[in-house]
Amino acid sequence: MSTLKAKYTASASPSQALPSSLLPALRTTTATTTARVAYLTQLQINLRALQADINALLTKQMAHDKAADDARDEETYGEEQIDEEGL
Repeated sequence: MSTLKAKYTASASPSQALPSSLLPALRTTTATTTARVAYLTQLQINLRALQADINALLTKQMAHDKAADDARDEETYGEEQIDEEGL
C-alpha cells in the first residue's frame, strides 16, 4: 500500500498535516489494464479529496490572515503607516 499525503508549511504559522489516504498497491509488471484503470481512478478520487482539503485549509488561513490585518488596521487607524516592505 502507498500513502497519499500532503503537508502545508507557511512562514507565519506552524506546518499542518492534512488527512492522508491509503492507495492499493499496484504491481506494474503483472497488473492488468483493468487493475491499472481501477488504481488510477482511485488515485484521481483521492487527489481531488486532497485538493479539496488543501483549498479548505488555505481559505481558512486567508480568512485568519485577513482578520489579523483588519485588527491591526483598527489599532493603527489614523496613525502614519511606514511601509515595511520597502525597507
